Amino acid sequence: MTGASVLFDAPGPRARRVSLIASIIAGVVILAGIAWVIMTLAAPRESGGITLPGMFDPSRWNIFTDPEVWGAIGRGVVATLQAAAVAAVGAILLGIAFSLLRSSLIAWVRVPTAWLLEFLRGMPVLLMMLFILLVASTGAFWAVVIALVLYNGALIGEALRAGLASLPRGQREAALSVGMREFQSKMLVEFPQAFRQMLPIIVAQLVVLLKDTSLGFIVGYNEIIRTNINNLGSFYGNRYLFSLFVVTLVIYLAINLTLSWFARWLSRRTASGYGGGKGRGKVTDPTNPAALLEAEAVADRIAASRGLGKYDGHGQ
Repeated sequence: MTGASVLFDAPGPRARRVSLIASIIAGVVILAGIAWVIMTLAAPRESGGITLPGMFDPSRWNIFTDPEVWGAIGRGVVATLQAAAVAAVGAILLGIAFSLLRSSLIAWVRVPTAWLLEFLRGMPVLLMMLFILLVASTGAFWAVVIALVLYNGALIGEALRAGLASLPRGQREAALSVGMREFQSKMLVEFPQAFRQMLPIIVAQLVVLLKDTSLGFIVGYNEIIRTNINNLGSFYGNRYLFSLFVVTLVIYLAINLTLSWFARWLSRRTASGYGGGKGRGKVTDPTNPAALLEAEAVADRIAASRGLGKYDGHGQ
């Protein structure tokens, strides 16, 4: 029995033939659906007794010959990247602080931090933005940035905690044996290794952070979507909404796919695994949302095995 068929029997000729036929049928259905969508968008339509051209008609795309349009789009891209960059730096710094507090041996530090992390992770990001904007009157930019820092800092903190928990205990013991204190061991020996191990997941979380900047549309921040769909769409009219939507989609895809590719490349370079070295050489897809959950589960299991419960106050 090969490694590829440990959990199931290898398909026979009939099963392979059925699978091939099903794949061909599914491919034809998908292509037909795509063709139907394209023809529907390209077809002229009636609106108020007026025949409007299809979505791919040149008259719906002629605004992109105007440099002012691209200047406005560029300002929206810069605003998005600016908010994402500031929030990314803040989230990483906050995540580092959370990971250190969350992995503390002192119960009155560790337990409140655990509850705070659960609160921040359970709070919708948009609700955070609205609360910060209405209560603190910070302005749209800082409402977006602070909310993203709090939410993503909590997630990055859990990822770094998982990295710290997955390190072999011998790392700390070796540091203590040469005269380092607990805090020195954690900062100089354990944390650099944990950060490198969890770096692909952190980068993937920053991709999510970048996409969440689109929520700034609701609080009045002029990121890409608000600039393109709301501002330019209102100025030039509904005729250009589809073309502006397509341009916005392409920009987001270009940025996010580039960052996702970088996260996967980084994962292959670091070959990060969990479980105190058991997974060395195992490459986890950092863009998979289950990757962070898996890391947290491993961290909780290791912490429990060392007498450090998830929320309890038992020391090591």
